[in-house]
Amino acid sequence: MNKTLIEYLKAKYPDVTIVMASKYLEADAFQPFIDAGIRDFGESRVEAFLEKLETFRHLGITKHFLGPVQSKKIKKIADDVDVLHSLDRVKIAREFDKRRTRPLPCFIQINISGEPQKHGLKPEALPDFLENIRDLKFIEPIGLMGMAALTEDETVLNRQFALLNSLREKHRKDHPMLNNLSMGMSNDYEIALKHGASHLRLGRILLKEESHG
Repeated sequence: MNKTLIEYLKAKYPDVTIVMASKYLEADAFQPFIDAGIRDFGESRVEAFLEKLETFRHLGITKHFLGPVQSKKIKKIADDVDVLHSLDRVKIAREFDKRRTRPLPCFIQINISGEPQKHGLKPEALPDFLENIRDLKFIEPIGLMGMAALTEDETVLNRQFALLNSLREKHRKDHPMLNNLSMGMSNDYEIALKHGASHLRLGRILLKEESHG
């Protein structure tokens, strides 16, 4: 476990939530990370989420869903997800809303890299999307999510994370609940933090024992 990194992030960025990608953990491997202060874990596949659901419940952690979800599978996880990071279709929002018994905090996913294989709304589609989900009872947008291109070019990464931050600032006046930014993964989290990330989605880097800072 990269306890050094966890301690560094918690000390320097106390208001940032570390969401650990739990696909890297077996059911009996969560406790050391919980002891280190991580209380948020996320899965990207419905099947994996269901496999670990009892573990999540037993540990009392916050359960995040990070990846895209098919509408036909929502009924399997609808009321168990605590935070959704990948909302980008009205159909999905309505399906969750229909099956929830409590508010669902959601990040609206934006395709900040412009890559056709990536999920997410085009930036210019955000206003209409927000309007279309405004009246849903249990859907609670809390921010924007973005995945940057897989590159070491910091100019590209800075531009893409800055885009997500600027979108949040532009629309927060009319939608004050858009306070958060879910961005930054193991390869680019440091740049994401410079642009106001509130939630980091980290995986393998938390498994390494290495120094930081």
